Amino acid sequence: MKWRSLEESTPGTDIHPLREILAERKELIAKYVPAETQAVHAKVIAALKQQHLAANILPVGSKIPEFQLADHDGKTNSSSGLLAQRPLVLCFIRGRWCPFCVGQMEAMNLALHEIEETGATLAAISPQTVQQSFFMRDQHKLRFPLLSDAGNKVARQFGLTYRVPDEQRAVYQRAFVNLPFVNGDDSWELPIPATYIIDRDGTVLYASANEDYAERPEPEAIGRFLSAGLRGWSASVTGLVRHD
Repeated sequence: MKWRSLEESTPGTDIHPLREILAERKELIAKYVPAETQAVHAKVIAALKQQHLAANILPVGSKIPEFQLADHDGKTNSSSGLLAQRPLVLCFIRGRWCPFCVGQMEAMNLALHEIEETGATLAAISPQTVQQSFFMRDQHKLRFPLLSDAGNKVARQFGLTYRVPDEQRAVYQRAFVNLPFVNGDDSWELPIPATYIIDRDGTVLYASANEDYAERPEPEAIGRFLSAGLRGWSASVTGLVRHD
């Protein structure tokens, strides 16, 4: 199944909200993917929710761990460098093989100008290799850094990682989702999707995560949060965490 870009999906029209894009992709999966395969994915999501994985991610008010990661061009990006002059919107995604990650990244790309107008910047982290990040950025015309988190070392420090169960691994293999090749290791480990807004001093101001990889926060909601004013949030971050 070829996943069209947002521009291909809605030529000459306003871009739909991300929730509508994701809903359309869920409808296609429900129509074309065998029911037994859908049941495997639903079972894994339910198990992750029972573990309350999203409830135990790095929370609002915490300081993020320092990191250095290669981007899509192989250039090293440090957390301190990304935060040197402006706050950071940081998205953790699974990879270019995931249609929901693609939809989210294209939607964030369309919102990039609004994000930057607030004084913030945008980057995404995935466990995929530098080469896969390059392909994703090039194919989908993304205009922000895609950082390669080899072995999910950074994602693990944010509390986002889980190991793909054997039953789901078999499903991915049948669908030619070769995670050892895409990620450059045989751990079969992925992050749950998460979006963070991080202040210049490394303090988490906003955190949204969901064990269901088909659910992501709206770029418009991120923009509203940013537009509300970063200056005041540092002093009152309690209650801003979301696990939606």
